[in-house]
Order: sequence, then structure tokens, then C-alpha cells
Amino acid sequence: MAIADDLRMIAQQERELAFATFDEADAWQLGQFLREWGQANRAPIAIDVRTFNRPLFFAALPGSTPDNTDWIRRKCNMVDHYRRSSYAIGLELKAKGVTLEERYGLSLRDYAPYGGAFPIVLDKTGVVGAVTVSGLDQREDHMLVVTAICTALGLDAKKYALQAVTT
Repeated sequence: MAIADDLRMIAQQERELAFATFDEADAWQLGQFLREWGQANRAPIAIDVRTFNRPLFFAALPGSTPDNTDWIRRKCNMVDHYRRSSYAIGLELKAKGVTLEERYGLSLRDYAPYGGAFPIVLDKTGVVGAVTVSGLDQREDHMLVVTAICTALGLDAKKYALQAVTT
């Protein structure tokens, strides 16, 4: 896996995964998809769907911890601040060999540049919130959220998948 390849795909995800409208029912659909996936896979995840002015869906599945809730807060802060995926910001920092604090003066206490928070984008409006998952590997958190958004939009998630990691 090359960081540049992931960043290209994430940029495409951020451009193309947009909703015509987004309301409480859409938030519930996204949250329920993620919750059902987590239950079916016995994944110890916490899930948050929100606009920036209010939470719309939250679930903490068995095995998740209060730390997951704090990770959600910090990852969501990345989307709120940059209007981009938390994973994209983390990969950009890694590619440049700098930390969040060095580059932007932001504390890890309040911001987490790790995968799992993805912007809710409205056509012709822009970013209005975030869908966030915490509890898996950051790359898996990111792709789980992307898959949920693709499902909600009726798109093929495989078209938006990151390349397989090779070791």
C-alpha cells in the first residue's frame, strides 16, 4: 500500500460520496447499518453519526470502551476542523513526516488524525457533519464508514475501496 494511492482514493471518496439531502432518517439508516454490521461481526465498536450542531445516532457495542467514545470525539473534531476524512489528514501528516502538533499546533488531546471519521457531504452545500467509528484498526474503521455511506447512497463500495494492504 502506498500512501499516495490511499490519498488519491480518499480524495475521490470525499468528492463523490455526497448526499442530495441528509436528515435524521438518513442518520438512523447509517447508524443502523454500522450497528448491524458490528453485531454480525462481533466487532467491539462505537458508532456516532452527527451534524456539527447535534448528535443524531450513537451506539456502543459489546467490547467497546469509554476510550472509543473519546476517539470518536477526537476523530470527529478532525472532520469538523478540516472538512475532510480523519484518515486523509493522518496519512498526509505521515507522508510529510510531521505530527499534528508540529504542523498545525493541535493537541492530540482534542484531535485524532486516525481513520474512522468521514465527512457527511451535502451536494451544493458542503460538509455538514461526520460519521465516525472507533474500535477496529484505523484503516478498517475508515473503510467501514465508507461502505456504510456507499450503501446509503446506493453505490458500489468496491469502487471506493482502498487497495489491499500487502506485507
